Amino acid sequence: MNRVLVVDDDRIVARFIETNLRLEGFDVRLAHDGAQALAIAADWHADLVLLDVILPDLDGFAVCRELRRSPRTANLPVILLTTSQVTAEHLVGLAAGADDYLAKPFDPLELVTRVRFTLRRTAEIRALSPLTGLPGNTRIEAELASRITESAPVAICYADLDNFKAYNDCYGFLRGDEVLLLLATTIKSAADSVGAPTPFVGHVGGDDFVVICSPDQAEPLCTRMVTAFDAAVPALHDPADVARGHLSVVDRRGQVHEYPLVGVSIGVATSDRRHFRDHRESVAVATEMKAVAKGTPGSSIAIDRRSDPASITLT
Repeated sequence: MNRVLVVDDDRIVARFIETNLRLEGFDVRLAHDGAQALAIAADWHADLVLLDVILPDLDGFAVCRELRRSPRTANLPVILLTTSQVTAEHLVGLAAGADDYLAKPFDPLELVTRVRFTLRRTAEIRALSPLTGLPGNTRIEAELASRITESAPVAICYADLDNFKAYNDCYGFLRGDEVLLLLATTIKSAADSVGAPTPFVGHVGGDDFVVICSPDQAEPLCTRMVTAFDAAVPALHDPADVARGHLSVVDRRGQVHEYPLVGVSIGVATSDRRHFRDHRESVAVATEMKAVAKGTPGSSIAIDRRSDPASITLT
C-alpha cells in the first residue's frame, strides 16, 4: 500500500483529498503546515507528497527545498497543489525540486491518476542503474520470473569483469566507470544484433550484468559481446600497460602485484537442456557457469549444456 502525505492548511480540502485517496487504497497522513509536514516526512517514510503552495508558515516551495536537502527525503516525489496559472510560479516550484503540478480545483479522477502516474514513473526511475541507465535487480527478477513461470524458452547470460578491482586500484574509480559504460554499450549492441525477440539487458550492480534472451541467441550474443569488448578495452588502459600486457598495482606494504588487462567472463544457463523450477535456480546455474569462465585466462564464455550428465562448453 502506497503512502501519501497530504499537506494543506485548508482542512476541508485536505479531508477531500484524503477520502478520495483512501477509497483507491492509499494510506494517507495529513499535515496542515510546513513544519508539521517536514516532521512527518522525516519519520513516516511516505511514497509521495501532495503539497499545497500556500501554507501558514513555510510555503510549499520552501518545504520542497527542505525535503530535497535531507538524505532521507531527497528522492521523495512531490506534487505541488496550486491555484495559480502563472508559468513563473510553476518554474519556481520545479526549481525547488517538485516533480509535478496539480491545479486547484481538481477532479478526483485527475488527482488519483496523477498520483498513480508519478508513483509509477518514480518506481521506474529507481529501478534503473544511475550509471548505465539499464534496469536493475527489481526489473531483472520480474522479467526472469515471468519467463520461467510461463515456461518460455530462456537463456540467462551473467557477465562480469575480470581484474576490475586491480583496474580501479591502478587508475581510480572514475576511469573504472568508463569500463562499466563500455561493457554496457557492448552488451546493448550485441543484444540489438541478434534480432527478435529482443533480449532484455539489465545491470545487477557494480560490474555484474545480465542478459535474458532465447537459448539460440545466447552463444552468438555473448561471442559478439566478448569480441567487441576485447577490441575496445585496451584503449581504456595506459599504453605502457597495454604494451607490457599487465597492470602493476602496489599494495599497502609496498609490494608490486601484476594483473592481466581487464576482460569479461560470462556464464550462460539455458532452458533447452533442463527445466528450471523457478528463476532463482536459473540464476544459480548461470552463476556457477560464470565461476567456470573465470577459471579460464582472458575473456571467456561458459555455457551449461547439462541435462543430467555434466557437459559444459567453454569458448
